[in-house]
Amino acid sequence: QVQLVESGGGLVQAGGSLRLSCAASGLIFSNRAMAWFRQAPGKEREFVAAIDWGRGTDYVASVKGRFTISRDNAKNTVYLQMNSLKPEDTAVYYCAARGYIIRYNENDYDYWGQGTQVTVSS
Repeated sequence: QVQLVESGGGLVQAGGSLRLSCAASGLIFSNRAMAWFRQAPGKEREFVAAIDWGRGTDYVASVKGRFTISRDNAKNTVYLQMNSLKPEDTAVYYCAARGYIIRYNENDYDYWGQGTQVTVSS
């Protein structure tokens, strides 16, 4: 049984930082592309960042230069370091897993975590 468990969300002031973690089990983690998506109230879920099996990365334009995705295959964990946070980053952040390479559509991901809330106050 595959499980993805996010942690690290919380309330932070604008300009602050948070690091999200997603611990995976029940799958061969090193073979998977891992992604972070987010969903703000009243909006559709959107792609934020992803890292493929070879550690190639990609980001949505609005977070480039502020967010960094990384992975530790020994710990079966993917991270999202979020710096210079803005109120518009407020959302529930979800971890997702799929095959080897990055995709940007949520429908291309096989497994999902339960989400962690990030709230950025102005």
